[in-house]
This record gives sequence, C-alpha cells and structure tokens, in this order.
Amino acid sequence: MILAEITGNIASAIGLFGAAIGVGLIGQKAAEAVGRNPAASGKVLVQAIIGMALAEGLGILALFLAH
Repeated sequence: MILAEITGNIASAIGLFGAAIGVGLIGQKAAEAVGRNPAASGKVLVQAIIGMALAEGLGILALFLAH
C-alpha cells in the first residue's frame, strides 16, 4: 500500500521535473533565437508558447496518470 503510493509520487515527480526542464530549455532557446534575430521575435514567441504548452500538458498528464 505505502510502496504503491511512494512509487506513484516518484513517477509524478519525475514527469513534472521533465516538463519543467522542457519548459526551461524552450525558454532558453527562444531567448537565444530572439537575441540572434530580433525581427523574428513574433514567430519565435508563437512557437515557444506552443512548445511550452505541449510540455506542460505532458507534465500534467504524467501527474494524473502516475498518481
């Protein structure tokens, strides 16, 4: 009983940690891309927001499925 709860919590934490790393990397690369080409900031922003939303969605999915 306790082992199943601990295992579920660990799996949720790993899934959410992966989502946080993904969002951080997307933000880092988006800032880097805008720094290299400021004229493309609108297109980069749209792609970054879509990527972050997908990464967060996977994190939330991991939270609900593993728990």
